[in-house]
Amino acid sequence: MIELKDRLKRTIFERVREKYPLVLSDIEIAPTPNTKMGDLALAFPLHLAKKVKANPRQIAQDVLGLIGPLEGVTKAEIAGAGFINLFLDRKSFFRNRLRASGTRTFAAEEAKIIIEHTNINPNKAAHIGHLRNAVLGDTLARCLRYRGENVEVQNYIDDTGVQVVDVVFGILDLEKKGIPDLEAHEGRFDYYCWDLYARVSTYLAAHPEAQARKAEIMKGIEHGGNAGAEMARYVSRRIVRAHLATMRRIGIGYDVLPCESSILHLKFWDKASSLLKERGAIYLVSEGDNKGCWVMKLEEEEEREKIIVRSDGTVTYVGKDIAYQLWKFGLLEKDFYYEPFLEEDGKTLWISTAVPRPDSPHFGGGSRVYNVIDTRQAYLQKVVTQGLRSLKFTAQAEKSIHFSYEMVALSLKSLKELGYEASEEEKDRAFLEVSGRKGLGVKADDLLDRLEEKALAEVEKRNPALETGAKKTIAREIATAALRYFMLKFARNSLIVFDFEEALSFEGETGPYLQYTCVRLRSIFRKLEERTGMTEDRVRESAGSWDTPLNILSAGEGADFWDLVLYASTFEEEVRHAVNSLEFSYLAKFTFNLCQKLNAYYHHYPILAEENPDLRLFRLMVIHDVKRTLETALTLMGVPLPERM
Repeated sequence: MIELKDRLKRTIFERVREKYPLVLSDIEIAPTPNTKMGDLALAFPLHLAKKVKANPRQIAQDVLGLIGPLEGVTKAEIAGAGFINLFLDRKSFFRNRLRASGTRTFAAEEAKIIIEHTNINPNKAAHIGHLRNAVLGDTLARCLRYRGENVEVQNYIDDTGVQVVDVVFGILDLEKKGIPDLEAHEGRFDYYCWDLYARVSTYLAAHPEAQARKAEIMKGIEHGGNAGAEMARYVSRRIVRAHLATMRRIGIGYDVLPCESSILHLKFWDKASSLLKERGAIYLVSEGDNKGCWVMKLEEEEEREKIIVRSDGTVTYVGKDIAYQLWKFGLLEKDFYYEPFLEEDGKTLWISTAVPRPDSPHFGGGSRVYNVIDTRQAYLQKVVTQGLRSLKFTAQAEKSIHFSYEMVALSLKSLKELGYEASEEEKDRAFLEVSGRKGLGVKADDLLDRLEEKALAEVEKRNPALETGAKKTIAREIATAALRYFMLKFARNSLIVFDFEEALSFEGETGPYLQYTCVRLRSIFRKLEERTGMTEDRVRESAGSWDTPLNILSAGEGADFWDLVLYASTFEEEVRHAVNSLEFSYLAKFTFNLCQKLNAYYHHYPILAEENPDLRLFRLMVIHDVKRTLETALTLMGVPLPERM
């Protein structure tokens, strides 16, 4: 559809521009409210009429004469106040779709796109909120790669932050343990640190005098070469491996892990600080509350200035974030060194290091950057972007995108399934937001485990004869679909209340429903091959010689076939719309609607049972064509495609 619209726009523009003051972007082509009125509508005669101060229907009539015949269009007529409605050649349109390879080639709009997502503090297990971040970031990466972009996915590791310091304090001072003790630890290390982190928070609140010891550990971690730094490295890297394993369960991976410790040791901030001072982006305050601090003036914010460097010389988080953002855009003229961290499926995941390596690859240097961070960080993200503007990096500031989203809560019923009992006060609420600091968080792996258990029970009920390993594989695929689709189907700035039953249902707007639709379509072609020896590839290849007139269809089937195929043809536009708006709920809704239309067509018109061979082949081609679109949509959302359910 994108290719057809682009071709029509160019043709119409060339035929009209000599007489009317138009630019190509003036010619917008939109769907009509009802295909009985036409398939596509041109609204530009109405806008043109305002420019030339003429009657819009008269303009439309004149434009219609200038346009003349259009390839792929059987009829054009004036409608309403001055629209021109186009009726597409249905047979030609469908045949072209069938003959296409199924893959599209798009020209990249950017030299390189960097997406930073997940970014879990490496001090404890991942929680449910991290899953939404990762799913949104991963879906963006998949869609951009589908659109032909060169995408680099980063997962920033704050391995020197206060959260890691808390756990190191707990291990060294409360538990009195060393690295050998931790290596001997049995069970989930990230769960152990989760509980320890909550204990430390309680302890520090009750023992304020311990803050001095915590500050000492933090300084040691930042400088390196001591027991605290070694412990921080051990803890953070072991927990990062646990986080990566959690994310792999739902099909999420990364290209590089930039570490806070590398930023400190390679003195990225020193370079950024010099740049900020040289260009007057920050200035030293000589009096008042911020005396001795280096601050940045803020535009259109309640706070007039933001502290970047404190009076004691320490850099704030936002200062470090500005340095990191400069590196992402290749504006620091510095890079990390890198070492392999993980090898999986033939791909190396790299982690930053301050130690020079001759075989280090190159990362960063993007032309557009997406930071996937929740809405609570909106203010700090604005400050980071303003830092770019203050340095006169205006183009980069325009392409520094905060991909924000709201938090995730759980229904009380789902919390109970995970073993959490609500208090009397909490029982009056529809859902509950929980706190990891207080030890009441919902661990991501616990959620995924429960999803898989419930999915396995359903698989065993539906396929009791299946081998155990196959059942577990399918259950994991269903759980992944349930989780990922649930995280995508809501607008990103709406609070999600996760519910097991709603997410896992095989009916309604859920991931398993989408999977089940795909499984049923695949079953049609599997049965076709078993009964006739004809494969789905042969069905596709038959499109090369297909020339059956569409009048073999009843009026009802003709309308339903066209509604289904025309809707499927808008898929690439939906992907583009989702990426441009960062609203993947649009893609989720499109896919759900496509499944509904597919199921309605499948139920209404028999396929393998159809006795007329021409009609049977036609319906097989329809199902094949739309199935191809459905499979691509599911893949972009990270929804696995099981063979059976």
